[in-house]
Amino acid sequence: MTTPPVLAWRFDARAFAIALGLFVLLALLAIFGARAGWLRGFFGDVLAVVWLYFVFKTVMAARPVPLALAAFGVGCALELGQYLARLGHWQIANPVLRVVIGSTPDWLDVLAYGIGAAAVVAIEWRIDA
Repeated sequence: MTTPPVLAWRFDARAFAIALGLFVLLALLAIFGARAGWLRGFFGDVLAVVWLYFVFKTVMAARPVPLALAAFGVGCALELGQYLARLGHWQIANPVLRVVIGSTPDWLDVLAYGIGAAAVVAIEWRIDA
């Protein structure tokens, strides 16, 4: 008996549709959520990790936990980049890119990424049960 691969490349139309819907929601939050405070900031970061999970799931056949950890890792890498940019006094000149990537490192962002990763794993496990 052979074990299934940990990772296999594929295209998942359902995951693509979910990722596309989440992208639209994130874009609307970025455009119209300026006065929404925590909704745009914190919940937007939670959704960003969920979106990235479904982007990964669109092209990779893998279990939920590794994909969620990869999405969480990308979020943490962005926070580290923001921290290093602040230390080096670097600034992103493009305002759209500055909104997408962010410019202020914050531990609450890491918490939001963790909540997003945990939520997507819990939802996937609930669906599979």
